[in-house]
Amino acid sequence: MKYVTATSDMANAICNVLHTTIKTIYPKYYPKEVVDFFCQHHSKEHILDGIASGNMGVLVDGYVIVGTGCFDSSHITGVYVLPSYQKRGCGTQIMNCLETEISKKHDIAILDASLPAACLYEHRGYKTVGHGIYELENDVKLVYEIMEKKIRTDQI
Repeated sequence: MKYVTATSDMANAICNVLHTTIKTIYPKYYPKEVVDFFCQHHSKEHILDGIASGNMGVLVDGYVIVGTGCFDSSHITGVYVLPSYQKRGCGTQIMNCLETEISKKHDIAILDASLPAACLYEHRGYKTVGHGIYELENDVKLVYEIMEKKIRTDQI
């Protein structure tokens, strides 16, 4: 498998990865309103913005996009892997690439971890530094972990 920079012609496939993963995994942890919020947030327009930034990549298995990752400055803004490809090291490969890119300009990587992903990030050395709450409709609250990891040790 290979991680490459995303291009605009990949937007539909990236949208499929995001929405398939969210609709499959998130209902086990979150109420319907949170699942709907994430699907709306990860619209095709939002994906095209990520691609335009040059900071979004995709993990490709042959000709199939099986995962995606994106960052903004030192903040990892999303890592998603199709459910059928999870537990095969795909998320690790994406995270390695994101952390390598971030480490070129920053000492610390920051991310907002969903409940299903918090343990994965802890195993990678991320520490919880805060808790986020985002108010949704019907008095539903989206809760998440704010995590960070020192990724560069060559400080001058």
